[in-house]
Amino acid sequence: MLHDTRIEDHVQVLVVGFGPAGAVAAGILGRLGHRTLVIDRLTEIYDRPRAIAIDHEILRHFDNMGIADEVMPFIAPFTASQHFGAKGQLIRRIDMVPEPYPLGYTPSMVFTQPPVEAILRKHAQTFDCVEIALGLELIAARQEQNWVIADIKAADGTVRTVTCDYLIGCDGASSTVRQLAGMRLEDLIFDEPWLVIDVQVDDSALEKLPQTSAQFCDPARPISFIIGPKNHRRWEIMLLPGENPRDMENPENVWQLLSPWLQPADGTLWRAAAYRFHALLADRWREGRIFIAGDAAHQQPPFIGQGMCQGLRDVTNLIWKIDRVLKRQSPDTLLDTYAVERSRHVRELTGKIKAIGEMICIRDPEQAATRDERILAEGGGEPRVITRQEIVPPIQDGMLAGPDVPARGTLFPQPAIHCGDKVQLMDKLTGSGWRLVLDGRSDIGNGVPRLDPALGISVYQVAQGDAGQAPDGMLLEADNVLGAWFDRYRVRAAFVRPDHYVFGTARSAAELMSQLGDLQRHLG
Repeated sequence: MLHDTRIEDHVQVLVVGFGPAGAVAAGILGRLGHRTLVIDRLTEIYDRPRAIAIDHEILRHFDNMGIADEVMPFIAPFTASQHFGAKGQLIRRIDMVPEPYPLGYTPSMVFTQPPVEAILRKHAQTFDCVEIALGLELIAARQEQNWVIADIKAADGTVRTVTCDYLIGCDGASSTVRQLAGMRLEDLIFDEPWLVIDVQVDDSALEKLPQTSAQFCDPARPISFIIGPKNHRRWEIMLLPGENPRDMENPENVWQLLSPWLQPADGTLWRAAAYRFHALLADRWREGRIFIAGDAAHQQPPFIGQGMCQGLRDVTNLIWKIDRVLKRQSPDTLLDTYAVERSRHVRELTGKIKAIGEMICIRDPEQAATRDERILAEGGGEPRVITRQEIVPPIQDGMLAGPDVPARGTLFPQPAIHCGDKVQLMDKLTGSGWRLVLDGRSDIGNGVPRLDPALGISVYQVAQGDAGQAPDGMLLEADNVLGAWFDRYRVRAAFVRPDHYVFGTARSAAELMSQLGDLQRHLG
């Protein structure tokens, strides 16, 4: 029995699972200098696409990690999604917010998962403090007061025992970590069988297909169509009662389903996989020093492409908090806010996705006609345009200022900043740590005392204007994204967390000092 002496094989964080969430967690931990071990029972990346959508929040994190330029060749804007009703009529359109983009990137994007996942893995491997061990399986995890003891089994049957300060399970829907920790999944009541089909379409056949993404809300068989990067096209097709999912994966049946659009000579079938689209949420995300993230913690239908985004939000939320605790800047209780924040956010977004899915999946023709009339009525008789960004909610609870503070829990914008005769996105100049950002049009900064270095908060003033000499000590933004944000919320200062969510805002120097005191109490 171990007590106060650690065994020799000790890491600060053990990450189980080297998919996108695990790779991002490892990369951020590596950049922060924490000794990390990442294991995965598989030795290779799955070579076919699963996730297909990311958004500007995730690309912002990729840029903070220094890999945005590498992934961009495998990313394209997400075209608007047109929703067609039971009679084939346009009933709604889901698009993205217009320029200037609030976070500096195209708000909604599609991507090709295998090469992007390879880049995430390669990035994690660049850090000397990160060890990657593939072909290993977690078989036991038991907790003592000061660490977790984990047994890891190799393919040849040998077992390696390590201790870690924290263990993060990014090991997918059937998570071993979740099971070992005694966490359970709550069923949010959505369970529908679908067939996901990916095709590399020949250039000559692209004109046969819709030129935007589409949702065919046909009660005879609901179908989603997504335009991926380059020639990648995806269909998500609802399976009907009596159709065997495994049989429907056969190429003959797949091409029969695609026959309204393509013939086998028009492209290469990349993947056909039957899934049950679920809505599931873990009852707990933390058990002592053990955490779960990504599909281990939640699963949701794919109707607005937020599955992988949710997993990456999990780890970008958790890692900056683990970093503070490992560096003894904050107490371990800060880590309780991870589940508080992410669980409610996932529940709320999954509820919205589920509602969209239930609308799409209506099979009764009369109910479908009523649905179409209602949706058109919501737009005053015309197809209404909504944005994917308004569907994703803010953080509501957790490590935030009080509930009456404007903009708390929202994503902080990222303006383009003049740098000589060029512009750069603000994160390039400020980094992604704790920031106090002040509106350069006000004098609120005059009341800010010198901040305690232990808080790790950097202070920036941002003015608006044309290219030229910025006011002394200020950044000069090029597109008024931040100025408009300050005006919309009627505030003049914002405390921004390392994951880019707003802790709190202030309209005056007195409110700013009050927020600072509140922040110090939260950080401990």
